Amino acid sequence: MIIPDSSKPFEIERESLTSSVASALIATLNAELSALYPEPGATHFSLDPDEVAPGSGIFVVARRHDLPIGCGALRRVREATLVRELGPDVGELKRMYVAQEVRGQGVGRALLERLEAEARTLGLARLVLETGTRQLEALALYRRAGFKEIPAYGEYAASSATSVCMAKEL
Repeated sequence: MIIPDSSKPFEIERESLTSSVASALIATLNAELSALYPEPGATHFSLDPDEVAPGSGIFVVARRHDLPIGCGALRRVREATLVRELGPDVGELKRMYVAQEVRGQGVGRALLERLEAEARTLGLARLVLETGTRQLEALALYRRAGFKEIPAYGEYAASSATSVCMAKEL
């Protein structure tokens, strides 16, 4: 992928999770994660369109000169077992990805800020996320943004050797 001039700003907008742009970004993310975590059961790729529908969450894409360079999602936690485990009014960040060519240029931080703003609009009090032990840049981004490590929750408890779960009060 050829990325246009990095000195130019980028836009972040809502995108349908079923769009070709979303599918291409998520496929690239999935391939990267599968290569980084080849262990059986180490990757978790689930996210349904209804989870990011208006009122429930959001899926956003960052673009520079109309070229997609990153994405991220927020979903309201509704599963009874997770609500009991994590508390009420919790949102989960999912499918965070920034193209390798533009990492370190503030795209991830901007995506995170956009998703946090949406969480506040939805009335969420806390955000949780899971990332991998080998994703050092992601871990640093989340820590700088105020996320703290928490015990592995939900489906991530089974892959706690490669998962890092984090939370932030809003």
